[in-house]
Amino acid sequence: MSNIKSSKKYAIKSQKLKKINSSRRTILRRLMKKISIAINEKNKILVKNIWLKLQSNLDKFAQKGLIHKNTAARYKSKFYLKIKNLD
Repeated sequence: MSNIKSSKKYAIKSQKLKKINSSRRTILRRLMKKISIAINEKNKILVKNIWLKLQSNLDKFAQKGLIHKNTAARYKSKFYLKIKNLD
């Protein structure tokens, strides 16, 4: 631990952000897993509900810098094609 007051504050802040970001990444992973399972089961209603949540969270977390914006676009494109082929 450092001796400077501001760097101590920054260390505490970074620990809090690490916890928040890890929980957000977990949310994304869970949603992607849920939508993959729903697509495999061909449950259109469940897919639609999860897709709306996933799309919103991908955009939100890309804007906050948790994931890169192109990564978010790639995930959205991948799942959109799977959903489109579901019909």
